[in-house]
Amino acid sequence: MKYEFFIAGRARNKEQILKICGIFDKYNISYYCFLKNDETMNSYGNESQSAEEKQQEFECLGLKSETVLKVFNEDLENEKLSKNFLLVLPAGKSGHIEAGIAYGMGKKCYAMGEYDATDSLYNIFEEIFDREESLEKFLKNY
Repeated sequence: MKYEFFIAGRARNKEQILKICGIFDKYNISYYCFLKNDETMNSYGNESQSAEEKQQEFECLGLKSETVLKVFNEDLENEKLSKNFLLVLPAGKSGHIEAGIAYGMGKKCYAMGEYDATDSLYNIFEEIFDREESLEKFLKNY
């Protein structure tokens, strides 16, 4: 494995995701996060655009566009190279699909944050950390 964790979430939740990445950095635990590692997403749009503007523009691209396919392939390849999966909530469809893929590959899955409603499929997660302190305690002992 190349990474201990694959961190997924919604691009619109950028600040929270980067805060979580900081906890992994603090304990020197390797991870892949699309907001930090994905060259295509990081170079997409221009610097004057907000994260929301970049995301809206990205969502208007064709499903089979070169950019979308490159992001898809980069994410899936790095998910395969990761030992565990962490979904930062709230998350969109893509993050939930990635969680299902990770679970199907036999990876340990975790989530961080509050979920809107109970869903039986959230039982794919070994643990759902409700606070950053809970995640940090887990990672400290990892």
